[in-house]
Amino acid sequence: MKKILLIGATGTVGSAVAQQLGERHQVIRVGRRGGDHQVDITDAGSVDRLFAAVGRVDAIVSTTGQLHFGPLADTTPDQFAIGLHDKLLGQVRLALVGQHHLNDGGSITLTTGIVAQEPIAQGANATTVNAALEGFVQAAAIELQRGLRINAVSPSVLTESWAGYGPFFPGFEPVPAARVALAYQRAVDGAQNGRVYRVW
Repeated sequence: MKKILLIGATGTVGSAVAQQLGERHQVIRVGRRGGDHQVDITDAGSVDRLFAAVGRVDAIVSTTGQLHFGPLADTTPDQFAIGLHDKLLGQVRLALVGQHHLNDGGSITLTTGIVAQEPIAQGANATTVNAALEGFVQAAAIELQRGLRINAVSPSVLTESWAGYGPFFPGFEPVPAARVALAYQRAVDGAQNGRVYRVW
């Protein structure tokens, strides 16, 4: 049984991942406001306090991160920075800090998204952030020490979110959160490194 730190556990994907991994592992659920612990991934001090509180773990899984969606012509630099500081740098921060709190052979799993390869209108921020995260995962994988691994999961728009987000994804096929959760299990319980698991 592994000790898994799951950040974003209260969201739709996170809840499905918690259920999937919780069948065979100890899952510590972390959210912005709920869960066993709380964290603001944009705040270095908050991330440090989280790892100090939970101690060493076998896996870190992040299913969190905010983005900005809106027409490019109306997007300000401050709006664009939302995704950069939250989903991108926030998850990178979890990896950079978290590597020092992982047991030997442990793993890190981050979350990107289908728009990294399949851009949508009003999604320039999301495409930039997700593509950058996938680049980070591939580069970090060749430098991690002590047998540590890092991977990412790139889901399509969720079936559970289709009512709200479907109009932004014309012609895309939604996927259920339970199917997405299987990719996180592959990342945690498998042996691959530097992979992006696309659940499309």
